[in-house]
Amino acid sequence: MTINLFWILISASTFVVFAGLAWYFGFSGLTRNLETRRARIEQGLRDADEARRERESAADERQKTLAEARKEAQEILARAQRLSEEERERGIAETRAEIERQREQAVSEINAERQRAVAEVRSQVADLALLAAGKVVGETMNDERQRRLVEQFLTEVTAEAPGASQRN
Repeated sequence: MTINLFWILISASTFVVFAGLAWYFGFSGLTRNLETRRARIEQGLRDADEARRERESAADERQKTLAEARKEAQEILARAQRLSEEERERGIAETRAEIERQREQAVSEINAERQRAVAEVRSQVADLALLAAGKVVGETMNDERQRRLVEQFLTEVTAEAPGASQRN
């Protein structure tokens, strides 16, 4: 066994040429494919990251919009409650004013009716008193004098009567 240097160099050069051709035709396409795939994966990761950020941004925006909507709903509810309370208070005030007006009207009607009743009673008492006085005295007095005496008497009696000022 001898070592033949010539065949070693031929074998080595054949190997180098074959490896170069294999690299050129086989591995360079593979490298390009791997590089293209790596670029697509990196782009996919960037897109996924951007989509995640957009999703988070959309979620934040949605939360902000929901918070604003809740706040606006609370304001609308508070305003409606305030308006309802004001309307209720206004209705109560109007009702109280109407009740007070009707009470005052009733009191004035009662007082007017009392005055009429007192005047009628006075007139009847005066007529009865004149009739009784005429029978006692035995003569008739003139109308003007009779009326004046009866009115004077009723005024004195009314002034002396206890609780007269409370009834009027």
